[in-house]
Amino acid sequence: MLSLNYRDSQPIYGQIKDGLRRLIVTGALEPDEKLPSVRALAIDLAINPNTIQRAYAELEREGFIYSVAGKGSFAAAPDRADTLERKSLLIDRLREIIAELRFLQVTDAELTALMGEGGGQ
Repeated sequence: MLSLNYRDSQPIYGQIKDGLRRLIVTGALEPDEKLPSVRALAIDLAINPNTIQRAYAELEREGFIYSVAGKGSFAAAPDRADTLERKSLLIDRLREIIAELRFLQVTDAELTALMGEGGGQ
């Protein structure tokens, strides 16, 4: 499900958060699908449960997951995410990337083709 890179400069909780967010936005985790418990994921990854809890808390704050008392954490549907703030942040990042790609002489046709891929890899 997730893999960690201990040599990465990104903190472990950030790697977990980004990995889970990626699974949610790509549909690998479907809306309302149950996530592993904090304890189970901590055991699987051999890390402190507080690290998992921090990643889950941030994902919940951003609207990518939600918790149900006594039941656990679940992947949120797109309409639950804090869409306005997140969209604004992503659009700003995309504009920076597009500017850099244009500097590197990537054509509008190439950019359009990339957009047509819909993020698929």
